Amino acid sequence: MTWLLVLAGGMVGAPMRYLTDRAVQARHDTIFPWGTLTVNVVDCLILGVVAGATIHGAAPASGQALVGTDFCGALTTYSTFSYETLRLAETGSRFLAAANVIASVVASLGAGFIGAAVVGAVWA
Repeated sequence: MTWLLVLAGGMVGAPMRYLTDRAVQARHDTIFPWGTLTVNVVDCLILGVVAGATIHGAAPASGQALVGTDFCGALTTYSTFSYETLRLAETGSRFLAAANVIASVVASLGAGFIGAAVVGAVWA
């Protein structure tokens, strides 16, 4: 039964990634990949909430399989992040490439910790 939850999560996460990326990127007239950054940071926040809820017993393990494993796995796109960063560097936008790496890593880790900390503060 877990595989059905994982399948369902992926069926929702992948289209949400595409639609969110396109919606965010359409609002910015720049080569910086704001859409991918947004998707990855939001995904880490959701994953932090799910991990915190599972650790504190507020969510069942099946919820972690549905949301944490495949919804977040399908929503996040670190392969696109790598591709876009390399593309920025190859086209001479090395500052934007470095900013993309630093912003993505710092904001994603921060969002994950914030999500887990908020759940821990509520349920602990």
